[in-house]
Amino acid sequence: MIVEHRTYTFRPGTVEGWLRKYETEGLPIQKRHLNRFVGLFVSEIGQLHQTVLIWAYDDLADREARRKAMYGDPEWQAFIDSVWRLDAIRSQNVMIMNPAGFSPNP
Repeated sequence: MIVEHRTYTFRPGTVEGWLRKYETEGLPIQKRHLNRFVGLFVSEIGQLHQTVLIWAYDDLADREARRKAMYGDPEWQAFIDSVWRLDAIRSQNVMIMNPAGFSPNP
């Protein structure tokens, strides 16, 4: 198993609007394709205006196949186009992480 850890930094004042849009429009599409949603977390102390989105996959090949299928989905393309028009996301950082041997499997 691997975990994809995505950190998004937002323009101040835009996180709540993005969260509502993602929950109602983006997440349902991603769940159809990516399947193993671990969670979405919002910063409260420290670096503000950030979210962390975590997905689990069997391995890199599983991730690649699932994301390729999602990118080919016209609904996902429409969602992404609408997100970029919001001009809310300032940066993103994507890490692929391997669990330690004693970590639980999400």
